[in-house]
Amino acid sequence: MKAANRQAPDHPYVSQVPTSYGKPPPGWRRHLYDIIFEADTPAGRRFDIALVCAIMLSILVVVLDSVPRIHREYGSVTHVLEWGFTLLFTFEYAARLACVQRPWRYATGFFGVIDLLSVLPTYFSLLVPGSEVLLDIRILRLLRVFRIFKLTLYIEEYTRLGEALAASRRKIMVFLSVVLMAVLILGTVMYVVEGPENGYTSIPVSMYWAVVTMTTVGYGDITPHTHLGKAIASFMMLLGWGILAVPTGIVTAELSARRFDRRHGPARAAPLPLPRTCASCGSGGHEALARFCKDCGAPLSGQDVRT
Repeated sequence: MKAANRQAPDHPYVSQVPTSYGKPPPGWRRHLYDIIFEADTPAGRRFDIALVCAIMLSILVVVLDSVPRIHREYGSVTHVLEWGFTLLFTFEYAARLACVQRPWRYATGFFGVIDLLSVLPTYFSLLVPGSEVLLDIRILRLLRVFRIFKLTLYIEEYTRLGEALAASRRKIMVFLSVVLMAVLILGTVMYVVEGPENGYTSIPVSMYWAVVTMTTVGYGDITPHTHLGKAIASFMMLLGWGILAVPTGIVTAELSARRFDRRHGPARAAPLPLPRTCASCGSGGHEALARFCKDCGAPLSGQDVRT
């Protein structure tokens, strides 16, 4: 009870922060914790919105700096801005570690790893030029927008979709194995039919063509030239239309089943009464609500229900 009291917030707002990080005792660390982690306080909400704006601006700087003309004319400006954002996010990451009771747990958690990866590319660019383009990983930090604007409904939907995908994984794996076998067989056939002179230089190259054709992408870098090869390619294109719909149908069916279970689960879960047997004459097949035997007329007791 004392530990729970220490973890209780000092303000009337309800905390939505994971308690596994550990809320510090009252003091400057608690005040910093409330600002950084508490999205339901005015200060915490302003901090999170400012953080999201800074993340978006830093990503915009990286994107604009990749344009050659902007890099030539404003390269020094974007370089200074990028280092400014990096130092800001480094200070914010250090503040998060300083204000929690279990900094290692936060550092090894999902957001802790993302926060660290969002600042490392700039420092790595001192050793490996060009690695700063990896700073676009900061877009993952925008996942905090779900906590800021309390979009818990969307998080619930993501969870349901993940559960449906997990429940369908075996069916999808069987489907993918069949597709891979088809790709291997048809790719080998095209290697034999077309040959290296038409671009099918090996079975792996032919399998690559089979994947591109079955998915209806059609890059056009490798095309059949013989009449038989074109016929096989046409068959694979038509096959691809049907194949693309299978994973969608599997996941959709699983989502529909789960939605029906949530709405009608208790009614479906109730076991149906079993037929009853007369203890006097041994006659069976009586209805669950029957009180007397249909053959000898003897009373049916509850103990005669077969389980």
